[in-house]
Amino acid sequence: MKKILFTLAALVLINITYGQSAIKVEKQGKGNPILFLPGFTTPGSVWNETIQNLNGTYETHVVTYAGFDGLEPIGTPWYAPIKDELIKYVETENLQNLTVIGHSMGGNLATEIAAHFNDEVSGLILVDAIPCMRELMMPGVPASSLQYDSPYNNRIIEMEADAFAQMAYGMASNMTNTKEKIEEIASWSKIADRETYVYGYTDLLKLDLRPELQNINVNTLILGATFPTKEMTQKTFEQQYANLKNKSIVMADDSKHFIMFDQPEWFYKQVNNYLTEYAQ
Repeated sequence: MKKILFTLAALVLINITYGQSAIKVEKQGKGNPILFLPGFTTPGSVWNETIQNLNGTYETHVVTYAGFDGLEPIGTPWYAPIKDELIKYVETENLQNLTVIGHSMGGNLATEIAAHFNDEVSGLILVDAIPCMRELMMPGVPASSLQYDSPYNNRIIEMEADAFAQMAYGMASNMTNTKEKIEEIASWSKIADRETYVYGYTDLLKLDLRPELQNINVNTLILGATFPTKEMTQKTFEQQYANLKNKSIVMADDSKHFIMFDQPEWFYKQVNNYLTEYAQ
């Protein structure tokens, strides 16, 4: 009973310390630490099944971001405070022999953490994440041209709930082949703080972490989805991660963005094999 109360107290303490600003972190277990970073709009609970299928014993730190999953928003800029608080969290918790696993935007944050701490990070897994989304989606467009106050952003801010829900469902349909997960993914966008959703995405489009990759020494596992084609996505990952020295790029067949939903057993195997080799 005392152990249960202590664990609950620890979770409450972490949420009070970090959950009122840019991030909320839930910490559980014992062993070498793993920091789990979800993607844009996605709650930390997306990692529940992955954690349940870990072969080893680890101390897990699961993050959710301000403005999503019912957490209070923090305004703009949005991405930079999240990055700064994550770095502060790793330092405050004194996370040694740390593995960072990030999906999508979480992969961007994982990249930044690995570059910042360098040799102190012993493991890095990037799940369908690319260091410069803008170059893929808007080739040749400079970051300086992207502003919070823009016609597109204003249109999304002012969009009626029904229209936004329809848009969110359409986007979710392109993120997974697993039909029963589409509504869940769409719901994360629908309950998100609207300004965080719009302006936070602008922050993401401004990012270009490709120069930071040369500061990362850890052996990195990059898991990519094969949608729309394996050849196209393989080429994109190779180009985007050209500056990363020690890497393995492995593609998940018949998968869209949420690889952990579309190919769960394959995904767990990839994660566990990597952890066995680098994080024990």
